[in-house]
Amino acid sequence: MVGVQRSSGDSVSDISSGEKEEKSVGLYRRSDMACACMRYWSSISPPAAAASAGLQNETLNSRVLVLGGTGRVGGSTAIALSKLSPDLRIIIAGRNREKGASMVATIGKNAEFSEFDINDAKSLESALTGVDLVVHAAGPFQQSENCRVLEAAIRAKIAYLDVCDDTSYSLRAKSFMNDALAAKVPAITTCGIYPGVSNVMAAELVRVAKIENKGEPERLRFYYYTAGTGGAGPTILATSFLLLGEEVIAYNKGEKIKLRPYSGMVSIDFGKGIGKKDVYLLNLPEVTSTHEILGVPTVSARFGTAPFFWNWAMDAMTRFVPSEVLRDRSKVQEMVRLFDPVVRVIDGYAGERVSMRVDLECSGGRQIIGVFSHKRLSISVGYSTAAFALAVLEGSTQPGVWFPEEPEGIAIEARELLLQRAAQGTINFAMHKAPWMVETNPKEVGLGIYV
Repeated sequence: MVGVQRSSGDSVSDISSGEKEEKSVGLYRRSDMACACMRYWSSISPPAAAASAGLQNETLNSRVLVLGGTGRVGGSTAIALSKLSPDLRIIIAGRNREKGASMVATIGKNAEFSEFDINDAKSLESALTGVDLVVHAAGPFQQSENCRVLEAAIRAKIAYLDVCDDTSYSLRAKSFMNDALAAKVPAITTCGIYPGVSNVMAAELVRVAKIENKGEPERLRFYYYTAGTGGAGPTILATSFLLLGEEVIAYNKGEKIKLRPYSGMVSIDFGKGIGKKDVYLLNLPEVTSTHEILGVPTVSARFGTAPFFWNWAMDAMTRFVPSEVLRDRSKVQEMVRLFDPVVRVIDGYAGERVSMRVDLECSGGRQIIGVFSHKRLSISVGYSTAAFALAVLEGSTQPGVWFPEEPEGIAIEARELLLQRAAQGTINFAMHKAPWMVETNPKEVGLGIYV
């Protein structure tokens, strides 16, 4: 039983120091949960088959621009899009022509390359010409001072989504809501695997908990694990360093609190294929957005990696490297160039497994979770982002700037198909489960009752 459940409300120390949390006992019967799962899937319409049938009509001949398409995340997204919807025209935008040509050869006849510099306004305007959707994967987003691509997409009246994983950037993107509404442009921010798919998982857990009368949602916890850099390259390494320079924002009984990054370690069971992993507090945008949009009073997010000494190294960085250094993009890029060769070697041994566990606890102590695990982050992040892109092209997003958990961003009836697309190739994907149904070593107390 994961030691992150409580029978009473969390205190600040509960969030910041997972080791001190008390364990509470949640009791579930297999028959009860089986019925609940059946009601969950039947509550979502239309069926996946019907939604898939609309794909060809809605997206036929659509042109999708992938900014950062020569990078790991953007490239993975472009490949996933070509597999999920072969008729799409995909424009790979990046600075490296050689990498662009290689990506075009990988995808095939429906792909082309566009040379692009995100800091050049004319280059951006040219890249956006004649496209139906722009996918902004040219990170890192931390310490960015503007939303240049979103602004350009709104001016050009082009649908937009990004893979932002930074709280400040996502909130800045939301500030363009009125501009997007006036231009009738649908836009979603934070549309990767986490945040992104994890937000939709959380929204569904909350929605179904209310349908099933499980009590009022009280605590929402995001747990993430990635082996090494997940094969996602230097950009992910830079993102990790930049996040270590940010105070962690969490919510406890509705109160906003600030905590030291990479503190509050807890050991979480991610289920088959992953097992138990140590995870630490990080400042991620889904904490603020789900607190405000889903109305859950206590929310936090934690992340861990492997091998174990990387966790020790990141903890040490928060203690001994000045935060102003970790928030300086140029200094972080120098650190990335220094560490990247070593990280790549270790990545070869660590692999790139990824897992998300989203826990929702309701009044009365009832707990339900969702789990998403894949052997390769570099593939899974592509399918996750591509799932959002197809949802936008299919008309699931209203004009405005939205987070993934908002029904105006991804319509409730479109969530099931989005999760199915994102979960392709997963080794474990489960929603609306009791913890014992997912964990690797649940305990039976008798009569089919597990804790």
